[in-house]
Amino acid sequence: MIYTAESNNFSLGVKEMGAELTSFKSKLTGTEYIWSGNTDIWYGQSPILFPIIGRLLDDKYRLDGKEYTMPKHGIVRKKPFKLVDRTDSSLTFIQTDDDESYEMYPYHFELLVKFEITDNGLSVTHKVTNKSNVVMYYSFGAHPGFNCAIGDYLEFSDDETLLTERIDHESILIEEKFPVETDGKKLIITKDIFNDDALILSDYKSKSISLKSDMHNRVVKFNFDSPVLGIWAKPNAPYVCIEPWWGINDNHDKKSDISQKRGIMSLGADESKTFTWNIEICE
Repeated sequence: MIYTAESNNFSLGVKEMGAELTSFKSKLTGTEYIWSGNTDIWYGQSPILFPIIGRLLDDKYRLDGKEYTMPKHGIVRKKPFKLVDRTDSSLTFIQTDDDESYEMYPYHFELLVKFEITDNGLSVTHKVTNKSNVVMYYSFGAHPGFNCAIGDYLEFSDDETLLTERIDHESILIEEKFPVETDGKKLIITKDIFNDDALILSDYKSKSISLKSDMHNRVVKFNFDSPVLGIWAKPNAPYVCIEPWWGINDNHDKKSDISQKRGIMSLGADESKTFTWNIEICE
């Protein structure tokens, strides 16, 4: 099921499954900004990544001496959320743990996601709450895909000299870092830029990145505050994912406990943390 909301300027669509953003469209120009989810290329549109980012080594982790198995990107993106609040211009969803999730992730949790149309774009807020009586370890990430064309470019808000980490064929981080070719603040989306999978950036100054084109004047300004930023698409595909990550894939250094995982965060009993990204549209 897809839930909708709208304002004078924009319309919004969110799937019940995974609380996945499936449409954000300008009512002024008719422009659809969110990738279609064409299954011949990439079926996703804007998955939510929780409680891990990417893949665990051997899809396993250890917690308090016990081994658990968890799939890539975690446990919420392929499960339904419940709509708990709706206004003309906003939709709020919730997902909580169940018996299936507890087998993979032995915590009681609540994940609240609010999509709110603003005057000039969209704000997405995620609130993670630990409902257990023990410390909960987790990561969080967003993965929205935006329509674009080869030759369009991403422009950072600050001048950047970028190095990217890479993943291997099993989606595990390798140790080497690689330079990213930029033109000042610009990162041009070429047909080959994602041949080696995602750009995984962590040493940057920018708090926003704008999707632009020389073919039209529309701009999507993406605002974020995450310590890691993934940029990805299938090679030569007409979209790009801009992914704020509070966490990162495993590398090949096996950890004895998930609390030692790079980028892992923790919440005490009944504690919460909020993660937000937003876009501003200029047409």
